[in-house]
Amino acid sequence: MNYVLENIPERALKPREKGLTMVMDKGLSLREVEDVLETSGDYIDIVKLGWATSYVYPKLEEKIKIYKDAGISVYFGGTLFEAFVVRNQFDDYRRVLDKFGLELAEVSDGSLEMPHDIKCQYIRQLSEQVTVLSEVGSKDAEKIIPPYKWIQLMTDELSAGAWKVIGEARESGNVGLFRSSGEVRTGLVDEILTQIPYEKIIWEAPQKAQQVWFIKLMGSNVNLGNIAPNEVIPLETIRLGLRGDTFDHFLNNEWK
Repeated sequence: MNYVLENIPERALKPREKGLTMVMDKGLSLREVEDVLETSGDYIDIVKLGWATSYVYPKLEEKIKIYKDAGISVYFGGTLFEAFVVRNQFDDYRRVLDKFGLELAEVSDGSLEMPHDIKCQYIRQLSEQVTVLSEVGSKDAEKIIPPYKWIQLMTDELSAGAWKVIGEARESGNVGLFRSSGEVRTGLVDEILTQIPYEKIIWEAPQKAQQVWFIKLMGSNVNLGNIAPNEVIPLETIRLGLRGDTFDHFLNNEWK
């Protein structure tokens, strides 16, 4: 840091198991990636190449190398996994992961109807090859999953070999964990946390108000995902109580 401030929350150090910031790359140019890493690389843990953008991106190998050289793990969005599976190309998907040297993969069923035991089977198979992130929740705003079901799905997927489970919100933050307005389904989150350790969950939270809510509930080292590249440093200041939204949350003196 550039100077000293007291009463700043202690952040987990990289490589982190908690306090992860997962960034959504929706098609940044190589130069844009380099610019993001120059300013924010220290605060980025994982980058998701959104949905199936990796299929059409023209310089994919070069982009992945830039991230990996910076010590940042990269993975393809879960929609790409689903696109391979629905076409009976799962083995091809595994070969693609090897071709691009990826160490992370996302297993999701947000767009594809898939029996849960089959999803867990995919998690088991992929976990023999890479570190698996599994996403829970639907991209369909009309599909409401009750809290007990979220807990069951997360528990089963962690047991199947997922490193972390991702709470679905999409890039817009208005499905899954959130209402269409972007408001957090607070009862759902509270219920999930009675059974699933917070450090095992990456909460997709693209909107600032959502990030603030999770940080106030679980602290600076909550795992947050689907963060826009230009929001990484603002998010870090929220984590540290250095933005108005969390300014007094971490203070422990008479000014609090």
